[in-house]
Amino acid sequence: MKVKAFIPVRGGSKSIPLKNIKPFCGKPLVCWNIEALEACPEVDEVIVATDSDEIWNTVESRNYKKTTLYRRSAENACDTASTESVMLEYIHYANLDVENILMLVQATSPLTETKHFTEALQMYAKGEYDSIITCVRNYRFFWNEDGTSMNYDYMNRPRRQNFNGMLMENGAFYINTVGNILSNGNRLGGKIGIYEMPEYTATEIDEPDDWIILENLMRKHVLAHYTSEKPQIKLFISDIDGTLTDGGMYYSENGDELKKFNTRDGMGFGMLRKAGIKTAIITSEDRKLNQRRAEKLQLDYLVQGKREGGKLSAAQSICEEIGITLQDVAYIGDDINCIDLLSAVGIAACPSDAHKRVKEILNIKIMTKKGGEGCVREFIESCII
Repeated sequence: MKVKAFIPVRGGSKSIPLKNIKPFCGKPLVCWNIEALEACPEVDEVIVATDSDEIWNTVESRNYKKTTLYRRSAENACDTASTESVMLEYIHYANLDVENILMLVQATSPLTETKHFTEALQMYAKGEYDSIITCVRNYRFFWNEDGTSMNYDYMNRPRRQNFNGMLMENGAFYINTVGNILSNGNRLGGKIGIYEMPEYTATEIDEPDDWIILENLMRKHVLAHYTSEKPQIKLFISDIDGTLTDGGMYYSENGDELKKFNTRDGMGFGMLRKAGIKTAIITSEDRKLNQRRAEKLQLDYLVQGKREGGKLSAAQSICEEIGITLQDVAYIGDDINCIDLLSAVGIAACPSDAHKRVKEILNIKIMTKKGGEGCVREFIESCII
């Protein structure tokens, strides 16, 4: 019996355009659930069903091990299409075995962690329920329209600690078999079990205000508990303009382009080399003087001419060549075309004068020095060696 996690994400969100790949706490929204599922040993495959090229390319560029992409039809990606319609479409397309477990996972609930998927699947494996829904316990008092209280006696108002509350569907995920879904045409059916999740997972992202609330909850309840162990860095990458230089464009009377590098940064690359750490520069500009500086620094890799979106793929190519992952990489960059790569590496840093959006990346290390003033050396000494 295989367990397949199914994440439907479309590109047509009206309230928050392309919200499924909008950076949430420094990472595309959909990636939080994907990575939690990738780490779940009970899940055999993760399927991301989308109609959007942008979402497709974002997920594909991450090179996940258990995740595959499915191109959902336009008919089942419109505003009026139900989630069940795309689930059934995929079931028929993939000709899934009726005994397979299909877990519907909502990308709009990014606070769902690996442990939640694991515990719910273990609960389902006991065979006591036909399907499972996730809920949170709500301690609000509800009323009927006729002025009568729904879930408490207002004459004997209970204290919270003595009040059981009500279970509220939070929309995080649903578990069922393929056979049951085909029979009922629904994500749920038969005897339904409830997997209760923490109260802070009650909100789904639908409106811009939800985004702000959930980012704060993510930082408090999820990210604060991540281990702070320093990754063992095997590859160090730097940007050039605005990082190894001050970002200024200097020209001689003859029209020759000049750049100002910092010798202390050069010494930092020497320290990395002695420590056995591979070194690279990935830059959007393609200049001969970049080549000369790379040769002077004795870098292992120089990749030039990589515009927005290209730096991540360039780094992934280097990682594949030397047999490491992006978690083994440290990168320092300063502008918006560095964001994708900064959000994906094990340790990310930026100069003190970096773009505002770069400084907002989750867990990024902001140096005290500006670009061209030794910020790369500062990063190397304070975080790498």
